[in-house]
Amino acid sequence: MLYIDLKNKVAVITGTTSGVGLGIAAMFAKAGCHISGCGRTEEGHELSEKFLTQVKSHRVDALYTKTDVTKDEDLQRLVDTTVKHFGKIDFLVSNAGINFFKGALDCSDEDYEKNMNLNLRSHWKISQLSQPYLDKSDNGTIVIITSNHAYHTIPNCFPYNTSKTALKGLVQSMAIEWGPKIRAIGVAPGFIETKGNEVWFESFPEPKAERKRTDELHPAGRIGTPEEVGAFCAFLCSEYAQFITGTTYLIDGGRSALMQDS
Repeated sequence: MLYIDLKNKVAVITGTTSGVGLGIAAMFAKAGCHISGCGRTEEGHELSEKFLTQVKSHRVDALYTKTDVTKDEDLQRLVDTTVKHFGKIDFLVSNAGINFFKGALDCSDEDYEKNMNLNLRSHWKISQLSQPYLDKSDNGTIVIITSNHAYHTIPNCFPYNTSKTALKGLVQSMAIEWGPKIRAIGVAPGFIETKGNEVWFESFPEPKAERKRTDELHPAGRIGTPEEVGAFCAFLCSEYAQFITGTTYLIDGGRSALMQDS
């Protein structure tokens, strides 16, 4: 039997206070990896404490730093604090981001800039700041969390889908320029069990019916979990994925295999 073993490695994971980021942190910790997480909530907040408790339950070390990933000084502090505490960085999972759903005609300049700073530029910047430390690792790996909207989208999803599509190009550039010492990989989740998707379902007149309809649109028969995304990210950082770099993987339960809703 094969085991994912990330024991004594150190991962920086952004957006760890809930959702996909928390699921990623939990699965890396389960594989023995120490975690440096971040979010917009204060240190000592119930969400940041939940992250620390969940990660440490796997008998690994955990660090939390309040971080606005759109601010370079916050990202620099995150990297510096991580290196000061752990002495190194082996993996970066750049996950933090939120939805910006607007029409291409109605999107304001302000919304466009906010989206691009959060959902595109921040991933490049944290990768750039982490690069010198990843380069010293024997398995330096960057995983960028993008979205199924990088492949197929819906009306009024601009500029979100634009930034998520651009992340595929970022992954390719980093893989080419920073390899072979550093691998760069994209992961594009579809519908995942998160608070954001709960809000989405609740926006419909009949949330349970919409949830059932959505589940049935997936050949897998359901939507995914944060832990499933996290497990795949852990695999990509493991010894079993050393020939994988410069590509982005779609994780959507087969949703994109349908030519149209039926």
